[in-house]
Amino acid sequence: MTEDDVKALLRRMMTAAIAAADPATVLARHLPEKPTSRCIVIGAGKSAAAMARALEKAWPDVELSGVVVTRFGHAVPTDRISVREASHPVPDAAGLEAARDILQTAKAARKGDLVIALISGGGSALMPMPTPPLTLEEKITVNKLLLKSGLTIDDMNRVRRRLSKIKGGGLAQAASPARLVTLAISDVPGDDPAAVASGPTVPDPTSGDDLSQLVDRLGPDLPLTAREILLAKAEKTTDFEVDFRMIATPQMSLEAAATVAREAGVTPVLLGDALEGEARELGIAMAGIAKSVARHAAPARAPVVLLSGGETTVSIGDTSSGRGGRNTEFLLSLAIALNGHPGIHALAVDTDGIDGTEDAAGAVIGPDFLERAQTKGLDGTVNLRNHDSYSLFEATGDLIRTGPTLTNVNDFRAVVVL
Repeated sequence: MTEDDVKALLRRMMTAAIAAADPATVLARHLPEKPTSRCIVIGAGKSAAAMARALEKAWPDVELSGVVVTRFGHAVPTDRISVREASHPVPDAAGLEAARDILQTAKAARKGDLVIALISGGGSALMPMPTPPLTLEEKITVNKLLLKSGLTIDDMNRVRRRLSKIKGGGLAQAASPARLVTLAISDVPGDDPAAVASGPTVPDPTSGDDLSQLVDRLGPDLPLTAREILLAKAEKTTDFEVDFRMIATPQMSLEAAATVAREAGVTPVLLGDALEGEARELGIAMAGIAKSVARHAAPARAPVVLLSGGETTVSIGDTSSGRGGRNTEFLLSLAIALNGHPGIHALAVDTDGIDGTEDAAGAVIGPDFLERAQTKGLDGTVNLRNHDSYSLFEATGDLIRTGPTLTNVNDFRAVVVL
């Protein structure tokens, strides 16, 4: 298998992983029976608009109305469901206005109506509704602190739910007594419904938790109002009937990529769909597994592709940093740990098409990556230390740009060992 063959295989696996979570192909099979009365649609997330369009195409003869919000640049044309756009990953006024409209739309539902909630990753930031007296500006401050905190996604969601009127089941309560069906695309480790967009349509399982340790982790810049809400004893979410349907998950995407690998004569080894931790640490660990395949044929004999998903973190701290996302940081760490080891290539992308806040989905590396970077006067260890992975991959021409994919099952990583 030539280097071009490996690169082509990596791209085909990435494409298959993303396609397996495309609402246009997966949503219709999860719909409930068509309602005899009206159907109200609400939702939020990077896939919300694409999901709304897929619903309209699946039910051309159903009275549909409602509103969803998605990230700027992720909207698609719809006929009956209104699509709003807002900022991600930091909330903004457009998101707050959309959240108010979504909440009011849910409250307008009557007994006998069917309410369909279209929920996907990113919905938490796109649908901010701060718990009074917390202001949007204070919520934005909290969000920025969370993004650089290094907290796990689970811990971030504990904070987000406590500070929101709409998350942690708030949207479901607003839609009562109408029947509510949630269609969701998972972007979280373990596919926990309470974690996808911070669970606006399911009860909050952590509503009674002591969050004092998380408050300490967020530090002295945490707004006083947010601190008081997080430390106060919270009421448990009122129980309500939950009909929650996961239409796409990271595991489904990994399995689709594995099928492509087998067809190419490469053995897929699925390492898990919920890997977390620091991106650079995972890069070191993955390099060790790849070397084990090359040297000891363990856990499988080459040619092998190591497939994994999940969501890592990049802890910036108070130091200044360059440009980059968790996938390019993972790849740069992996490349440094491999140090030009022959026969190992890798790709890592965010399946929504945007790695962090940059315009690339991720990148690809081969054995000559660091050598090519050095010819341009760049030192990978310096870029890694400065969290400036994007700049390095841009200079070497190894970034992958897909544009918005209109879905999101989190990160997709593939390491091929020949």
